[in-house]
Amino acid sequence: MNIQKFIPALFIGAISFSTIANTTNPDKDKKETVKITTQETIVGVAAGNENFSTLVAAVKAAGLVDVLNSDGPFTVFAPTNDAFGKLPEGTIATLLKAENKELLTAILTYHVVIGKFVAADVLAAIKKNKGKFVIKTVQGNNLTASLKDGKVIITDAKGNVSTVVIADVAASNGVIHAIDTVVMPN
Repeated sequence: MNIQKFIPALFIGAISFSTIANTTNPDKDKKETVKITTQETIVGVAAGNENFSTLVAAVKAAGLVDVLNSDGPFTVFAPTNDAFGKLPEGTIATLLKAENKELLTAILTYHVVIGKFVAADVLAAIKKNKGKFVIKTVQGNNLTASLKDGKVIITDAKGNVSTVVIADVAASNGVIHAIDTVVMPN
């Protein structure tokens, strides 16, 4: 994955939904920082970023848009387009077929956790739990977060790993952490 190309695009998408402005208060001769946040959900944030177009198409095909637009809060370990590109050829096209909706839903909900876990929370939980934080997903199986070379990695039920490449992309109903590999349930 071309991280240098990905990072600015992700931040442009995130900045369009959450802006910090420095203003001068005329009554007090000093600057104040004001955070202005719009109400974009996880789906809205992902849809606003071209690096998640495959994920958004899959969420739509699985009928999960309403769920991921609901109040939450959710934490989504969101595979980038490059992550989906690592799957064997034809996998995405097969999963997007109507007859595979149940399997697609299982895979996608395996990337979703109920609750908002920002990076600091994940790191604290990894430390507190002797190097591994086991996270129950909406799908029902667990993911395990740990550290490798200073980066958070996510290990799936099959032992495959994915690295968090961008953390803490805010949404009105949770947080997105971009990952570089699609994780798979049992």
